[in-house]
Amino acid sequence: MPDLQPPPPAGSPVPETPSSSGLLRSASVISAATMTSRLLGLIRDQVLAYLFGAGNAMDAFYVGFRIPNLMRDLFAEGAMSAAFVPTFTKRLTAEGRTQAWQLGNQLINALLIVTGLLVTIGIIFAAPLVMLFAGHFNEVPGKLELATTLTRIMLPFLSLVAIAAAFMGMLNSLQRFFTPALSPAMFNLAMIASGFALVPLMPSVGLPPIAGMAIGALIGGVGQVVLQWPALHHAGYRYRPILNLRDPGLREILRLMGPGILGLAAVQINLLVNTILATGEGTGAVSWLSYAFRLMYLPIGLFGVSIATAALPTLSRQAARENPEEMRQTISNGLRLMFMLNVPATLGLVTLASPIVALIFERGSFTSADTAATAAALMCYAPGLLGYSTVKIAVPSFFALRDSRTPALISVGSVVLNVALNLLLIRLMGYRGLALGTAVAALVNAAALLYLLQRRLGGLEGPRIAMAFVKISVASALMAWAAFGTEQWLATTWPGLGVWHQATRLGIAISAGLIVLATSARALRIEEFDDVRRWLLTQLHAR
Repeated sequence: MPDLQPPPPAGSPVPETPSSSGLLRSASVISAATMTSRLLGLIRDQVLAYLFGAGNAMDAFYVGFRIPNLMRDLFAEGAMSAAFVPTFTKRLTAEGRTQAWQLGNQLINALLIVTGLLVTIGIIFAAPLVMLFAGHFNEVPGKLELATTLTRIMLPFLSLVAIAAAFMGMLNSLQRFFTPALSPAMFNLAMIASGFALVPLMPSVGLPPIAGMAIGALIGGVGQVVLQWPALHHAGYRYRPILNLRDPGLREILRLMGPGILGLAAVQINLLVNTILATGEGTGAVSWLSYAFRLMYLPIGLFGVSIATAALPTLSRQAARENPEEMRQTISNGLRLMFMLNVPATLGLVTLASPIVALIFERGSFTSADTAATAAALMCYAPGLLGYSTVKIAVPSFFALRDSRTPALISVGSVVLNVALNLLLIRLMGYRGLALGTAVAALVNAAALLYLLQRRLGGLEGPRIAMAFVKISVASALMAWAAFGTEQWLATTWPGLGVWHQATRLGIAISAGLIVLATSARALRIEEFDDVRRWLLTQLHAR
């Protein structure tokens, strides 16, 4: 799936692509790249779990990376992309590539100045910053200091990810999705390599072993930029050190990004709140929640982000043409496809949480007790998967309509709700309550956004979406019942703790569930399942 194509003349616009026929195809390209990145992300987490388990070093690492990772998620999959793509696409379509490249350069330079300043301040004040987020670490000798050191090492990741996100936005606007979606794989590869190459060397230079993973994060940030550069350069982009704060396009991007960060920040801010509260739940709680969230977020990265990224340029063009009917159809298509992919994933994560966590993580320093604790968190996180994925589609839809205020206000309300739920549920359920509270807040956030979006557009094909959701839920429930029953039966009749035993049992259980899902979807005439099936068959035939 190469991105490199001969660039058209500098002033030429980008060709239009119809949303209904192209959305699944574009999403599939992004999913293929994202699949690679997410699978490498799982391997990265396996390396972390094997080397450090869920102990003090991992808790400190996750706290140290929470701040730059928060900004990474907001930039790479959030506010900057959602604000930049519509504006860049508008200039690209109306004025051609030369003017669009100029806008891209101005944004990159503005981001370098802002993030450079933030990084400098963060490094200077890292100690009080970490104390604010993880004051309970002070109860364990050396844990707070370790988190501070790791924070200082990883903070420059902010500037690197800002550049990578700008590159991603420009390539997506040109309908080139594969390379930008693949770029996070460089981050994961760097982290995996660092686990074996740098971690053993750290004590010899006076640093703790976990610092090798922090340095790996920086190397991965550089890799994300380097991977995208050839495709962008081939398309005609050249970097120029220019910055005109009066440029109307730049001002529009910055105007959208301000409230837009709040509009897409609910999940990340809620995770930050979880991290702060989890630091008081004892050693391991921060790590258990982080491992569980990574597993839950895998379907979002594969399907929710992929569909939203593919839909955004099309939605931006439809909004520019003031065509709400086409927008309704595009959003409806995206939501129904997302349900078809993520409802089964949600129920699958709930019913098979323990065998999934055991197979992926339980080795080395990661114990069976860590498996049980992580699986419990995963079961509580999983219901929010639909909420997170819906937000990925709904918020960019508002951005395409040049409305960043509405999702910002909804996001603020979601954060307030999440904090209230977490403070209540942590007393009742411990660290698991943090995961459940976040999931509930994500669902409420998504429901509020969809309600306001359908009012803004005069409807969203509501009956069609609701009918699809009901049918998909019924088929998914039958799938989950079959998968869970099969796994339990195999665990009793064919016990064994080896990786091969675990993988075979889980593979058979998932296969049984998918067969039941396919049969149920056919009986219920779920057209979205047929869309996905036909696409998969086409892909296999093409290979």
